[in-house]
Amino acid sequence: MQRIIHISILLCLTALFACKQPAPAPKANPAQLQDPEVMHASVKRLTDVIVYDIFSPPVASRIYAYSCLAMYEAARYNEPAYPSLAAQMWAFAPMPQPEKDKQYNFLLAGARAFEVIAQKVTFSTDSLKLFEQQLYNRFKAAGLNDTIFNNSVAFGEAVAAKVLERAAKDNYKESRGYPRYTVPRQKGTWQPTPPDYMDAIEPYWSSIHPFMLDTCSQFKPLPANNYNEADTTSRFYREMMEVYNTCTHLSKEQIAIASFWDCNPYVMHHTGHAMFATKKITPGGHWMGIAAIASRQAKAGYVQTAQAYALTAATLLDAFIACWDEKYRSRVIRPQTVINQLVDPGWEPLLQTPPFPEYTSGHSVISGAAAVTLTRLYGDNVVFADTTEVEYGAGQRNFTSFTQAANEAGISRLYGGIHYRSSIENGLQQGRSIGAFIVQKIQVHTPGVPVAQNATASLQAGIHKAKR
Repeated sequence: MQRIIHISILLCLTALFACKQPAPAPKANPAQLQDPEVMHASVKRLTDVIVYDIFSPPVASRIYAYSCLAMYEAARYNEPAYPSLAAQMWAFAPMPQPEKDKQYNFLLAGARAFEVIAQKVTFSTDSLKLFEQQLYNRFKAAGLNDTIFNNSVAFGEAVAAKVLERAAKDNYKESRGYPRYTVPRQKGTWQPTPPDYMDAIEPYWSSIHPFMLDTCSQFKPLPANNYNEADTTSRFYREMMEVYNTCTHLSKEQIAIASFWDCNPYVMHHTGHAMFATKKITPGGHWMGIAAIASRQAKAGYVQTAQAYALTAATLLDAFIACWDEKYRSRVIRPQTVINQLVDPGWEPLLQTPPFPEYTSGHSVISGAAAVTLTRLYGDNVVFADTTEVEYGAGQRNFTSFTQAANEAGISRLYGGIHYRSSIENGLQQGRSIGAFIVQKIQVHTPGVPVAQNATASLQAGIHKAKR
């Protein structure tokens, strides 16, 4: 009996001891420590924040550019063939170097650098911080030890600090205090448009320092058509009537194209006395989504993926600067204003007209530039399904190249009723010239993509070295 009691006590103590033992550690998964989906998820979360915070398209391009450049500059050391992009851009100080006696996970370093910038230049930081903590948990669950974890986070923060030094000197902060834009009153110039007659967006954006362009006016487009309401045979009048007639007889396909590329971050809706707004991705955010699709389709590793995001974002920023330089120089009147004055007072375009001058088409400029950059990174004739707009209710569209997608983005603005044809065509050419300049200036690493193929694409896009 006594022996049975002893055995019972022993069994109970054994069970109690077993209950107090820590749970077995999760099985390490080293593949997660090299997973490019960390980059994709980071950029997607930033896009969600940009949509939520309602940043304008030019400002969104700046947010993407600094965040993604920091991500790449911290991550690129995992593959020595990838060069520094910041070293080839204007006014960036030399980036920090990893210490030879320390071990790093450069994927984590890139993710941390990205988050430092993203949280600095947006408003909804709680969402980003929660996402960042989830990333950290993922790295620790994958088996990353504390020493490498801490080294990597510190390195990412050092890179971000250098990138932020440049951001502090790009004239963005100063431009926030410039005088309110005065709408010109001379006939034929841009005026705020219905339904809300919003103030002009970013009238001083051309004062932001570009990453790669020499000046904001380096690639001036051809002059806009002269305003002419008296001569019905003038090019201006004919293009205005083309917008009116096209939008009056839109096909289902044209409506689908216009809606797919709408990319208006803040659309106001009026129903009687009620008003509400819907938020959408910016046009730059759409092309960042295409960069994600292309990277996944190419099965790009995390450094190649980071390079695609960084160069695409930098291209978008410079393209917006160049486009806005022309917009507020020429101050071309919008089709809606002219059509309401001369043709049909009750006419409304399919899409809500954005609150800034018409020429050149922003969609056309940034799409033309981004298409050249992505062609350089992933090759010509890349067939892809663009699913970027699915979550915003616009479905998907299929393309056989980045150039085809850019061309459709451009013509979508005619179908939407917010741009003249010359603004679209000259805007595409302006963007292609910017993109061609960038891919010649900036050295990148493109595994599996023949450089000659991309050089040909750049030449076909048209390189304008002379300032016009």
